[in-house]
This record gives sequence, C-alpha cells and structure tokens, in this order.
Amino acid sequence: MTQISTDGFPAYPEAVDLAFGPYVKFGTIIKDYRNASIIYTPSEMVGTKRDGRRNIGDDEKDTICTSHVERLNGTQRVFLKRLNRLTLCFSKKLANLEAAFSMFAAYYNYCWQTRRPGKSGKKRPTAAMMAGIAGHVWSFDELFETVLAGPPKS
Repeated sequence: MTQISTDGFPAYPEAVDLAFGPYVKFGTIIKDYRNASIIYTPSEMVGTKRDGRRNIGDDEKDTICTSHVERLNGTQRVFLKRLNRLTLCFSKKLANLEAAFSMFAAYYNYCWQTRRPGKSGKKRPTAAMMAGIAGHVWSFDELFETVLAGPPKS
C-alpha cells in the first residue's frame, strides 16, 4: 500500500482523505525547532512527533518522513531561483513560471542522474529510465530538440 507522509500543515489531512480515501497509508511528522522565530538564522531541530493517521501501526511510525520531498524542494530552488524566498528572480507572468518549471521537470526526469550514497559514487538511472519511458540518459541537446519538435503527430 502506498504511503503518504506530510508535515503538520492543517489542510493536508483533508486533502489526502479527499484524494485517496482509505487506499493509502497516511502519517504526519511535526518537527520542533529551536530559534524558529529568528529570521535569517538556521533553526536547530530539537525533536519530532510522528502521527500514524491512517493504516500505519506503531511499529511503522519510523517510516513517516518528509526528507525526500524536502530534498526535491531544495533541488528545485537550486535550479529555479525564482522559487527562492526573498529574491528578485521572480516570474512576473505565470506563463513564465510554468515554462521554467516544465523545463526543470523535463531536465530533472530525463537528463539528471543522482549519485548513489556511499563511496562508490555510481550514478543512478534517471527518473524517466526508472519509469520505463526512456532507455538512456538524454543530453540537454536531445531534450531541447524534442521540446522544439512539439508533441508527436497522431
């Protein structure tokens, strides 16, 4: 059964219920930070509270985490400066933000290889390769040419 883990944002439980009902495991993790109210200062996490809201037993609470989505958010902010807080690199038009995000998503899924943890440093297949929709790592030129060609003709 698929598991969804979120932080403590109040809208998430209802949204997960509406979208998935009883068909997923759902848990929340609430992180307690010291110095969280001081602007421009890194906060120190001093504790967490995990709540298995649906289909997660006490023995599975350690599986509730948001680290994967937090890593993706960090990667998005590196590639798309317009998503950073307190920056002048914002998009004045929604269409520009959508285009930039689409390009990031395509590059991330077809071209970007992450390294495996550990000493070997071997690169993993891209997300598109793991999903079975690409057979190789795309070059940026290949991605760009595909975008310029437009959708396949039926």
